[in-house]
Amino acid sequence: MHLKSLQLIQFKNYEKALVAFSPEINCFLGINGSGKTNMLDAIHYLSLTKSAFNPVDIQNVRHDQGFFSMKGEFDKAGKSVEIQCILEARKKKQVFNNGKAYEKMSEHIGLLPVVLIAPDDTSLIKEGSEERRKFFDSLLSQLDKNYLGKLVRYQHFLKQRNALIKQFVEQDRMDKNLLEPYDVELIQLSKWLYEHRKAFIDRFKPYLLHHYAEISGEREAVEIRYESQCEKPDFEAYFYGCLQRDLILKRTNAGVHKDDFIFEIDGHPLKKFGSQGQQKSFLIALKLAQFQVFKEETGTKPLLLLDDIFDKLDDFRIGKMMELVAHHEFGQLFITDARPERTRKIMQDIEADIAYFHIEGGKVSRQE
Repeated sequence: MHLKSLQLIQFKNYEKALVAFSPEINCFLGINGSGKTNMLDAIHYLSLTKSAFNPVDIQNVRHDQGFFSMKGEFDKAGKSVEIQCILEARKKKQVFNNGKAYEKMSEHIGLLPVVLIAPDDTSLIKEGSEERRKFFDSLLSQLDKNYLGKLVRYQHFLKQRNALIKQFVEQDRMDKNLLEPYDVELIQLSKWLYEHRKAFIDRFKPYLLHHYAEISGEREAVEIRYESQCEKPDFEAYFYGCLQRDLILKRTNAGVHKDDFIFEIDGHPLKKFGSQGQQKSFLIALKLAQFQVFKEETGTKPLLLLDDIFDKLDDFRIGKMMELVAHHEFGQLFITDARPERTRKIMQDIEADIAYFHIEGGKVSRQE
């Protein structure tokens, strides 16, 4: 699968842009703030119907404009797939597949798998458990529409139960009969989602460990552990036993929305004991494992978006990363870098169809 061309109108800092891509490696070069990352974000939008960096759709419209439009022409297994996304102020976002609008955005998820490696990924390590759950839930949702459906249902019942608990506290009353339907659903869905997350991590971890060993030269060992309240011998009793705490805190305190994924290096928390280079290497390995899982389970190589990945990596780790590129482990790549000379030097020994694009002030020009 590859993206043949991309058209942007009033998206972020692009007034208009039309770009044709190489099916192998595409490098966006330019100073910071020129629009390199915005180009990657547009590709992310067409793949997942949302921005990777700003969840508020209207804030991705160019300043003083009332809409944005983007269109991508993809080649998937020899067939042309045209995806268009249109957002107008005060109107519902629309996504079209070969001219036909989706009724639900979730119908599109998984059609065009994409993996993004970006500087903001450090939040997966440095922030709370919610960031890590979002990452793995997004990954699972792209692979399994049934998982996505169960997750959406869980989030709906969790929101409704939290609203009901808050109402009980505000009105100084309690009715367990009203809570029971939500409790039953959340308990059942928690167990189902837990089992699927657990099974997925078992499949995912070997890829992560393999890629980290490659990038780091086996200098240190990393680990990933999945922690969940559902591991308790009687999760159902634990859930009901949290009711008083729920009322005090005005929210549900038991369920898979409290799960966490623990990252370690040499037996210690990566957040506290990993250097910047080690953390960056872990994040790249995490995303390459995502790539590998997509490739193995869907038979399709995802688009790989690499945003400023050369920063904070030493020459050794960059070299190991580029070995994978040189061996054609990936499909179509999109790379950004603020230092053109660095990218050209790194790419000079790689035998591939490489396209270089200079970006300045939302203008794109292809270079030799």
